[in-house]
This record gives sequence, C-alpha cells and structure tokens, in this order.
Amino acid sequence: MSKTLLLAILASAVALIAAPDARSEESKPAMTTEAKALLKPEKSGLLPIDGLSYYYAIYGKGEPLLLLHGGLGSTDMFAPILPQFAEHRTVIAVDLQGHGRTALGERPFGLEAMGNDMAAIVKTLGYDQVDVMGYSLGGGVAFRMAVQHPEAVRRLVMVSTGYAANGFYDEMRPQQAQVSAAAAPFMKDTPMYKSYVAVAPHPEDFPKLLDALGNFMRNDYDFSADVPKLKMPVMLVYGDSDMYKPEHEIKFFQLLGGGLKDAGWMRENLPQNRLAILPNRTHYDVFFAPELATTTLPFLDGETKVKTWDEMVSE
Repeated sequence: MSKTLLLAILASAVALIAAPDARSEESKPAMTTEAKALLKPEKSGLLPIDGLSYYYAIYGKGEPLLLLHGGLGSTDMFAPILPQFAEHRTVIAVDLQGHGRTALGERPFGLEAMGNDMAAIVKTLGYDQVDVMGYSLGGGVAFRMAVQHPEAVRRLVMVSTGYAANGFYDEMRPQQAQVSAAAAPFMKDTPMYKSYVAVAPHPEDFPKLLDALGNFMRNDYDFSADVPKLKMPVMLVYGDSDMYKPEHEIKFFQLLGGGLKDAGWMRENLPQNRLAILPNRTHYDVFFAPELATTTLPFLDGETKVKTWDEMVSE
C-alpha cells in the first residue's frame, strides 16, 4: 500500500484530525491575554477508572461541562475555542482511552465502555450531573454516556456525530476499514503523530492505537433504537460539508422528535432538541470554529426565549 493511499485513508477516517497548531498562522484566531489565562487548568491529573488511567483537566468556573475530543486528538484540540467555554463554564476536559495523556491499556476499545467511564469520572470528581459536549469519536462516547447514564447528563451536544455506520458517505467505509498499525511508519511527519508523542505516556503505543481505531471503525453499528431514549435536551451540530450524509443528519434529528412538523405561530410545536448546520465548515475544522461556541452555549445555558413578531413590532 502506498504512502499516498494510506494518508488518504487516514484523512477520511472518523476523526483522524490534525492538531490545531498544524494550521497556518493566518487561520489561527487571535487570542487575548485573558483567553490564554483560561487555557491554564485550575486542576488536572489522572483518575483510575476500570483498568485505565484517564487524564482530566478542569478550566474556568460555572456550571459543569464535560468536553470530549475526536479520534487521534486530545483535549488540546479545543484550545482555540476553549476560552469561550471556560469564560462561562467549569469545563471538564478528558483525554479518551489511548489518546493524549491517557494510556491505551489492554482493555478493548469501545464507545459503550468509555461512556460508562465518563459517568464514573464525573462522579469521582464530585458532580451529580453535567452538561456534555462531544465531537466525532467524543460525540459517540457522549451519546453512550447519555443513553447508559441519563441521570448524569443534563444537556447533550453532539458535534459531527452519527447514530449508525451507514451515515457516512459510502466511499468512506472501505477506507476506514483499512486503518491499522501499517500506517504508523508513514505518519512520523504528520501533526497527528507529533501531537500524540508530545504528551502520550507510552509513545510507542501509536501503532496499537491505529489498530484499535481501525477495529472500532470496522464495526457496523446502529444505535437508532437508543436515540429515543435520550430524554434530556439534545443539540446536533454539523458542518455543511461534513462527512455524514445530510439525510443521516436530518434522520438523527427526526429520531429525536425534531423536524416532524411546523413549530407553529406561537412556537407551540417547537421540540426541545436542536439542529445546527454551520456554513463553510467540514468535519475536519468544525471543532475549532468560533461559531461552535456561540451556537452551543445558549443551548447549554437553557436559553430558549426569543422575541415574537409582536414584540419586535412594538419596539
């Protein structure tokens, strides 16, 4: 297999994302001194959870928000927009199994187990209930946490996340199935590898992580029966050029009870759940989009009131 094909396969995998610092200087948002200060965790450490040692970091003050990153990333991938959340929230950022500062360990890699782990982490940290926002792989973990431990999740945001494997564009599934340790030698100069070895407790485990992700992505999963179990308010967020088919995104929203009828003149039929499509965004850059924070924060804060036409005219 050629280096070009391997990198193309990796680029199209569920969330094999370049770290934010791989972007050009022109595309990086300017960061104030105050914002940089919010990137310093108030607390961080390792938590032993079901045979793993999870890294967590806590930022800011306010209502708790569990923030979960995408595949081959870490909590660091949210750095460009983390200050926007930490200014209003206590952000609990966790490195998922085998990612960032959390070692892969010997336990099987799966969404259901990590969903249980996240519930255990927030309980260990002293929280009865948190809001949860997950991106891509992290969105899948957030989904399973909310299904399996609904009492622990107040509001749920899933960014670039599907409920079934058939939600991806058809040409991507065969490519995803080929991700394995064989790609590791070709990735030594990539931001994914460099960001991994910079913080991983066992950098030599990178090929094993690729194998774990490949095995995970070869699963033909379908969680559609679990979607209606999500009784808490849910928001789905996608880029308008995401890796999920638009019809899958809409079907996800419909399974949540949205998009089934007109909301009504007085919003009497408005569902509690939300769907956001961010323009000019893809699966590979939506996680650091400034508009991701401005779109999700009002939902996370429970802001649903908007002015009516009568109120606008009266003003």
